[in-house]
Amino acid sequence: MASLDSVLDKDGVRLTVEDAVATVTLTNADKRNAQSPALWRALTEAGRSLPGSVRVVVLRGEGKSFSAGLDRQAFSPEGFDGEPSFLDLARGSDEDLDAVIAEYQDAFTWWRRSDLVTIAAVQGHAIGAGFQLALACDLRVVAEDVQFAMRETSLGLVPDLTGTHPLTGLVGYARALEICATGRFVHAAEAERIGLANLVVPGDELDGAVRDLAGALLAAPRDAVIETKALLQGAASRTYEEQRIAERAAQARRLRDLAGLGD
Repeated sequence: MASLDSVLDKDGVRLTVEDAVATVTLTNADKRNAQSPALWRALTEAGRSLPGSVRVVVLRGEGKSFSAGLDRQAFSPEGFDGEPSFLDLARGSDEDLDAVIAEYQDAFTWWRRSDLVTIAAVQGHAIGAGFQLALACDLRVVAEDVQFAMRETSLGLVPDLTGTHPLTGLVGYARALEICATGRFVHAAEAERIGLANLVVPGDELDGAVRDLAGALLAAPRDAVIETKALLQGAASRTYEEQRIAERAAQARRLRDLAGLGD
């Protein structure tokens, strides 16, 4: 049995690594893993801290909820200690405002790296930023009590933490618009039916189901998985003919590699 190495533990985020599997855990269960800029910076740091041996990353939240979204303190006039408040951000220049949001988004982008397969293990509430964090991952295994909701529009805002692209890709434009504009809950059965969830399991089976999925993902050779993920990620932006060409190029690389003729 490999040892479990703790790589990072700060600001509500813990990163542990066991062989080829890393686990990122949201650790502020008392606040239902509410998110803050400090947590986002810790998530970004977790992505940068992954050893090269990692192939699968599991994202999970301690307690009853995966993440109930942005910490309500963000909506107070003073905001978070040491952070610009929403009012401060609104008063800043276009360039400064854009740069701050881009920094926040960094916490949500690295999960789609082609050399990783990322799995969100989602139970209870996954609301707003929590929903977008689950959407940042490649795959979602959810407990039967899951409740997804995109509440930003209801607050006069938009989902800006990279969630709109994967949501539309998974469920289509019309369903994505309806979910975002109404802010309603999407429960487990619907999540599985419309493609948000790869698998729904009882809450006490969530960790085991994710371990099984991670093991299945590790069974195939790493480079084949990397090439396949890159092909699928790019498919939507390519024409049919462009995708055929991309498939041929990827397969040529694989064949040469398997024959010992790679770079």
